[in-house]
Amino acid sequence: MVEPRGIRARVSYWRGWRGRHPRAARVVWWAATVASLLLVFGALSMPNRLFALHLSRFVRLPGEAIIGAAALLALPRRPRVALAALAGAALGALTILNVLDMQFVEYLGRPFDLVLDWILLDDAQSYVADSMGGTVALAATIGLIILVVLIMAVMALATVRLSGILVRDTRRATRGTLIAGTVWITCSVLGVQFAGLPVASDQVVNSLTSEARRVRATLQDEATFGKVARSDTFGATPAAQLVPDLRGKDVIFAFIESYGRSAVEDPGMAPGVDETLSTSTAALTKAGFSAKSGWLTSATYGGSSWLGHSTTLSGLWVDTQQRYRTVMASDHLSLTKVFQKTGAWDTVGIMPGVQKGWPEQKFYGLDKVYNAFQMGYQGPKFSWSTMPDQYALEAFQRLEHGRTDRDKPLMSEIILTSSHQPWAPIPKMVGWDELGDGSVFEDIQADGEKASDVIADSDKSKKEYGRSIQYSVTALTQWLERYGTDDTVLVFLGDHQPISRVSGNNASRDVPVSIVAKDPKVLDKIAAWNWTDGLKPAHDAPVWKMSSFRDRFLKAYGSTPHPTTG
Repeated sequence: MVEPRGIRARVSYWRGWRGRHPRAARVVWWAATVASLLLVFGALSMPNRLFALHLSRFVRLPGEAIIGAAALLALPRRPRVALAALAGAALGALTILNVLDMQFVEYLGRPFDLVLDWILLDDAQSYVADSMGGTVALAATIGLIILVVLIMAVMALATVRLSGILVRDTRRATRGTLIAGTVWITCSVLGVQFAGLPVASDQVVNSLTSEARRVRATLQDEATFGKVARSDTFGATPAAQLVPDLRGKDVIFAFIESYGRSAVEDPGMAPGVDETLSTSTAALTKAGFSAKSGWLTSATYGGSSWLGHSTTLSGLWVDTQQRYRTVMASDHLSLTKVFQKTGAWDTVGIMPGVQKGWPEQKFYGLDKVYNAFQMGYQGPKFSWSTMPDQYALEAFQRLEHGRTDRDKPLMSEIILTSSHQPWAPIPKMVGWDELGDGSVFEDIQADGEKASDVIADSDKSKKEYGRSIQYSVTALTQWLERYGTDDTVLVFLGDHQPISRVSGNNASRDVPVSIVAKDPKVLDKIAAWNWTDGLKPAHDAPVWKMSSFRDRFLKAYGSTPHPTTG
């Protein structure tokens, strides 16, 4: 055991290294000082959008630095060090928030919400675990926690160091602060710019103001939207007056993950997808089916698929997690629950993406739900997707649609997941009679692209995304061609556009929607919608908000409005 005196001697020895190595000490001092300046000024000037992250952003004069310097110069040592450390930690937290904003805009098309979005970080961890394995997810989580702590600690150390340098010569520092303040005010008043940006920067103030507004808007929206959710155009409609024109039909509402307008119109992906839509339209026509297609503007982008599903089926604009919770807890009549309410249909959900309890079943009015573990699948996962769409559809046929002992028609909600990010590996179609328990997909999965190779490569992501949409559309339309009857009505659509790395920074939020049926009367009911014939909507086909679909659909098929009010 080392005696305390020996420990003190060693500490004293290491502390005296500057005297023994003065040149090295000067290099370290200057390096630490310059690094502290770059960190602090970089954080003060950092934008919260990736497209704005360029050098000109970091050659501006931050007004917050001038105010901070003035405050620190006015304080005695202990309060000054405490304030500097606190300000540095806060600046580190703001830097983390800016990075979160960048990533949320990149993946979800909106900034990070300080009130609502923490729960999505858990979903992000689950996504990484499902896509690249639990070990990678655990390592990434631990690494991120360490990184957050380091950013805040290093930023605090940097501001404390700069505050110490500032008070070494208070007279000179005060003069310099006054000069910098005068320059900032002059540049602000005169609107002086460099590279198209104001030289006088107040980035931090603007960021904090924007965050405060978003928080206030989020808190206010809860009460406002709760009242909206309690109002329902068809809330008091008697069962006999709901969808009378679809009685006797097997109605299917199918969502294709990430099936967005970019898949149909982006030059990098559209050729393959459009060929698939044309081929599928021709095959369905040969089988006696007709289709009409249009566009819906989704309430979400890049992810959070449940927001798109709930917006479509509730007829409400559900664009936040808070709104989603409000809707799920309400008595608002979902489009799928309409069929349950009539008593004229059996209702079922096919949910291969659900791997735990799903209380939303009640809101959607589903008598029975099949999750990832209830369809008999024994094959491999395809990254996040628990099973190929073709298998999920065949399981739906085997378990529900193909039953001959049913005394009612069937209404089904199906969520297809093979086109979910990261689009690797992608399943391939096999013979429908060869599906078995899904083991046939073992070799296909093993030979596919690795998620880690695709997710970081924009070109590969676009290519594989397009291929995944082709697969999902083919699986669904082949199922309809094979198993559809004169009484089958299929409504299918995308839930949102893919992330901006695939769809582009200026992509719309539009998704394709199609209605397919053999009975010509079904499509005659929507003739006034002016949708495009076939599975590919024309570029100038009508574009509606996704939240308007429920009411339009219900009215088209004979439902009589009887409103309830909040």
